[in-house]
Amino acid sequence: MAKWYYSDYERNRHGPVDDRDMAQLHADDQIGPETLVWREGLAQWQPWRTLAGEVVSNAPPPPVRATFAAPADPGLREGVNPYAMATPAGPGLREGVNPYAVAEPASPYAPPRAPVHRVHRAHAGGHVVYAGFWKRVAASLIDSFILALLGGVVGAAIGGLMGAVLGSGSRDAVQLLVQVGSAVLAACYYGWFYASVQQASPGKMAIGIKVVRGNGGGCGFWRGFGRYFAMIPSSLILGIGFLMAGFTARKQALHDLMCDTLVVDKWAYTDWPDQQREELGTVTWVVLVLGGLAVGALFLAVVAGIRLLAGAH
Repeated sequence: MAKWYYSDYERNRHGPVDDRDMAQLHADDQIGPETLVWREGLAQWQPWRTLAGEVVSNAPPPPVRATFAAPADPGLREGVNPYAMATPAGPGLREGVNPYAVAEPASPYAPPRAPVHRVHRAHAGGHVVYAGFWKRVAASLIDSFILALLGGVVGAAIGGLMGAVLGSGSRDAVQLLVQVGSAVLAACYYGWFYASVQQASPGKMAIGIKVVRGNGGGCGFWRGFGRYFAMIPSSLILGIGFLMAGFTARKQALHDLMCDTLVVDKWAYTDWPDQQREELGTVTWVVLVLGGLAVGALFLAVVAGIRLLAGAH
């Protein structure tokens, strides 16, 4: 079964989807005759009208059109439509601008991007897939690894600088400053990424989830910044605040309830809610398995260390 990619008027590339999904998109008028599509075996993107017959039995044959030999022009890139000016202008587009210009020269194997606008315009209505406990754990493992690397570099820089200025007698003050700096760095990390177009930290991007307000709107930097520190109460009550994500109505942890945030599928509150996925996904499973192996190895190392110390006495 072929895997299809298609482009939209917002210059986003979607896919891969199978024949059945393409037929449903065709039936729902979500792709039109001039929508550019691509599948393996095609040299370049093609209008849907020329390929619809492969998946839709009653699709009309493509109209017969006069063809013209395009003159050789060394200024044209291979695969770029030289007749882009003939493309009708869509809503919000300037006349003569090809709405699929970004899709034509780009590789169809580039990862899809959820069409979230920079103003974080939420699309109300439709089914919303909330990110469950295990998806959030997998995303946290990835982010924790990244922050550990960043924190190590920043901590070493702060420790070395302050140690040189204050001397060796201020070790406690340097350690406190490093811890505070690491916490602020982590809060800025989450705040900045939650306020970005993707509305997700790198870990959440990898898992395919994002953080939004309770109404589906953008989280914003300061809310994301404060959300990091709101996790402290969850830690103080033996992690129960984190476990709440497994049984609350909208799978909110304690810090989500405090900050009015939701963790949802990346396609939630967009024009394409049907692309949301309930299942964990391959990346989530791989991260969880690797994380479990790492925790198991750490536990065995601690047990071995305790036995070694006990044998020495």
